[in-house]
Amino acid sequence: MFDTVLVANRGEIALRVIRTLRRLGVRSVAVFSDADADAPHVREADVAVRLGPADRSDSSAAETYLRTDQILAAARRTGAQAVHPGYGFLAENPGFARACADAGLVFIGPPPGAVELMGDKINAKEAVRAAGVPVVPGSQATAPTDEQLVAAADEIGYPVLLKPSAGGGGKGMRLVRDRADLPTEIAAARRVARTAFGDDTLLLERWVDRPRHIEVQVLADAHGTTVHLGERECSLQRRHQKLIEEAPSVLLNAETRAAMGAAAVRAAESCGYTGAGTVEFIVPGIDPDSPATTSASEEGVRDFFFMEMNTRLQVEHPVTELAVAVGEDAARLDLVEWQLRVAAGEPLTFSQSDVSFLGHAIEARICAEDPERDFLPTGGRIIALDLPGGEGVRVDSGVAPGTVVTSAYDPMLAKVIAYGPDRPTALRRLRAALADTRLLGVTTNTGFLRRLLAHPDVVAGRLDTGLVERTAQQQPDLLASPYSPANANAVDTASTTSTTDATDSTSTTNTGQADGTSAATTEPPSPAHLLHYAAALTRHLDLTPTADTGGWTDPFSLPSGWRLGGTPAWTTHRLRAPGQDPVTVSVRSITAGNVAHATDNPAGPAQEVELRLGSGPVHRARAARGGDRLHLTVDGLRTTFVLAVDTEQGSASGAVTWIGLDGDAWPLHPFDPVGEGAASAAAHHGALTAPMPGTVTVVKTVAGEAVRRGQPLLVLEAMKMEHVIAAPHDGVVSELRVAAGATVAMEDLLVVVTPAEETVEAAGTAEAAEVRS
Repeated sequence: MFDTVLVANRGEIALRVIRTLRRLGVRSVAVFSDADADAPHVREADVAVRLGPADRSDSSAAETYLRTDQILAAARRTGAQAVHPGYGFLAENPGFARACADAGLVFIGPPPGAVELMGDKINAKEAVRAAGVPVVPGSQATAPTDEQLVAAADEIGYPVLLKPSAGGGGKGMRLVRDRADLPTEIAAARRVARTAFGDDTLLLERWVDRPRHIEVQVLADAHGTTVHLGERECSLQRRHQKLIEEAPSVLLNAETRAAMGAAAVRAAESCGYTGAGTVEFIVPGIDPDSPATTSASEEGVRDFFFMEMNTRLQVEHPVTELAVAVGEDAARLDLVEWQLRVAAGEPLTFSQSDVSFLGHAIEARICAEDPERDFLPTGGRIIALDLPGGEGVRVDSGVAPGTVVTSAYDPMLAKVIAYGPDRPTALRRLRAALADTRLLGVTTNTGFLRRLLAHPDVVAGRLDTGLVERTAQQQPDLLASPYSPANANAVDTASTTSTTDATDSTSTTNTGQADGTSAATTEPPSPAHLLHYAAALTRHLDLTPTADTGGWTDPFSLPSGWRLGGTPAWTTHRLRAPGQDPVTVSVRSITAGNVAHATDNPAGPAQEVELRLGSGPVHRARAARGGDRLHLTVDGLRTTFVLAVDTEQGSASGAVTWIGLDGDAWPLHPFDPVGEGAASAAAHHGALTAPMPGTVTVVKTVAGEAVRRGQPLLVLEAMKMEHVIAAPHDGVVSELRVAAGATVAMEDLLVVVTPAEETVEAAGTAEAAEVRS
């Protein structure tokens, strides 16, 4: 075994490898960019080395984690004997594997030749085809031209899937259903492939409708033994990015499982593979119009086709570690440990007959993306983090409180994995674990994943790679949170523009009582109302001053709304969630009826209040704050929210309040109607801002150009995703603030398109002035 191993990666996979190294007593070396200087993987390692230019700070992957020369220099400097690449970055780069060997370092992975062969999807298909592994029909040229790709599509029929030959992780893949769209999609796929992988070679395959993505874990030593460790179902995806993975698959019967495992072993042996790897297959799914069946009850071997081989450890490897048992004592495997042992020349100590499934495991990937905004990448600073635990729950995380999430790297922040004796138990445990995941400061997909796991088709095992996007289009409410601020837009928010309104009235009306206080409505508030109530009450409770050493509080400094001889006044809190209309929440104390009470009970264990959203009905509530929890009881229903206040991201109007519940979290900003006026006017006049932090990859316009509504102006890329910024209306590009290669933050101004009518009006005014002169 090695004495010192350098981990050439970051985030949760670097932590995962370092922890195994520590358990084995092996010294660990981390590498880091300036952006990751205080990252958890750096703190966990025995020693860490900075990557990046010596004369400036540049945390881009190209200048840090992709710099072979700097990584090898770090290995020499620290006395490392081997390099573990993790996944992503240089993990599947044959040049890096060769460079390690040339430097006298052991590359903890397969031989460079295997990495190169399987990294070229075109040649990989031919290699496994020769080994008797079934492949998907498609293009066969080594480097097909655009014309050859079109001809191949005509031959095999539509729909087809375009894939970068050198790529992976779904990046650059394009599904094309119409021949007329193919040339445009080829150009887009080549552009992404060239940017991401330095190689714009594409291949084309027949698209299998309602396909299931099932992969097989293989493990091979250098002594001629190759085994498979069963399959993982990875069909729950969005834009070809895996969301949920599980083992075993509910689709496969024993015959198909054995056939796929044997095919995976042949694929690995065809390239002289050693170490841990994954062979991915596409399996035709269940026809929804056929009798409902998902399972292994069918006899015979199902059809399956080779897609590709990932010559590295997979993100989803924990489900195999939890669900696969080896030998009579049902021992679990540590795949990182076996990578190390194989790389050190040790033989496998078990055979295929020793491997079996025992129980069920499911993994969910928590990513920095916003499901309510079409999964656009997000970012920011994590201000509160509480990860789940308990029986059958495992978390692999790469973040901590204070971690700043940027667009420079992959959006995955953590993985939550649940194990149980059967699939229903694993599902329940994972849903509960996601509900217990509290991550505030960065918008994530955690709550969305929890709801996805409750989808009837997911519970029944009726999976396919299009299920998530199909559901998002056809049944969006099924995957949306009822607490989302978007659901509060139906409320009349006219009062947001005034400082006093009907809520301040003390007259007795149909909602009032003889003493001037309001009668609580019998209509229960919506979940979205509760979210806004929680945010307003958090701000309201924070207004209460701390009592002096004698226990006295100035009654006139309290947010009690007390006034002489009258009903307590309403305190107004104006809030706005990103992308939503502002709302007003009015709060009025019920218990602060006199000066003595207000002075002697500035906070108390709980406060009785009345709440009102906009001009809606009044609700009576009880609120109690305990640490980072707000316990809110409205109409007898108690809801506990997790909360945090971000003062760094606040504005002149105040700090941002983050409210979380069941894995979801939303930022609610204080709203200043006067200060926001200018920004609203600018947006109305065609100012286009960045919907996500990222890099401008393409600029398709120039200042002064006349454009049409919907015309693409530029392309923004972040975290494996391209987003096209298009003209909102006919007009002229009056400002262009960015160039190709520019890095932008969320809501940075990119381009301004002045409406056509304003351009004409301005031109007419200029002509009139010229005539007068």
